Amino acid sequence: MTHMLAELTHEAERSIDAMKVAAQQARRDHAAAELTRHMLLTTAKFMERGREQAVEAVVSDWMGAWKLSRDEWPEIAAEMEALTGAFFDYCVSPSDDADQAVRAAWQSLKVAHDTPEQTLEDQMAWRSVCAHGWWGDVSPAPDGYRDHDADRPRDPFWAKACPPECLG
Repeated sequence: MTHMLAELTHEAERSIDAMKVAAQQARRDHAAAELTRHMLLTTAKFMERGREQAVEAVVSDWMGAWKLSRDEWPEIAAEMEALTGAFFDYCVSPSDDADQAVRAAWQSLKVAHDTPEQTLEDQMAWRSVCAHGWWGDVSPAPDGYRDHDADRPRDPFWAKACPPECLG
């Protein structure tokens, strides 16, 4: 027979594992939603400049915020331009076709950008001054990413434990 402490500990560990997976997925999904919302709003803000200048303004701002140089990241810059252009077209005429173009450009940027170490969603969470605070509680930014947030978490919230003396 499994004793109560072992049973409760096992259930807690299973629940914590499920919580970690759910929290990490929620952070990825929310960061993606916020990045696309921000892109749509920023692109709309520059609409009066025309497509070419609006795309240039948004991409320059975006790459600057993420500390990416066009010279060092030309393939990323090109995909950012394509995505911003798709957002511009969507702002002009929000349609299913324009939405599909945004989706395709998003995927192309992810292919060019994402690595096992970082994704677009990570960049949004780790670089943006508009990052939601709880994102860092789930997946803290590596050193050098959140220089504007000196008091950021260093470990995910589930790594916080009770004081050692409470463990016996």
